[in-house]
Amino acid sequence: MQQPNLNTADGISAADKLDDDDYPAYSMGRAAEILDVTQAFLRALDAAELLIPQRSSGGHRRYSRYQLRIAGRVRELVDAGNSLESACRIVILEDQLAEAQRINASLQTALDNRTAEN
Repeated sequence: MQQPNLNTADGISAADKLDDDDYPAYSMGRAAEILDVTQAFLRALDAAELLIPQRSSGGHRRYSRYQLRIAGRVRELVDAGNSLESACRIVILEDQLAEAQRINASLQTALDNRTAEN
């Protein structure tokens, strides 16, 4: 029996897209349900420009798993008593810190390799 062709028009399979953290697989309603938040909360994150969801051809917001994780972290911070503005700033700073730590680790590895060669 022949396998069904699950490739989309761009040649990428549907399974590959669903495995992609950045693929906008979730509608606003589904994202709100998963996070147990209101759609207004997600719109507020869009207005704060923390999450800029992609739009479907009909103009509906679509969220990726990565964006859902960010929204979930903001929700945790808001639930802990932070304002939405503060929570968004904390998430941005956490992301910047993580990126700086990744860069630092990479540079340290390069330095260690260079030192070992000499």
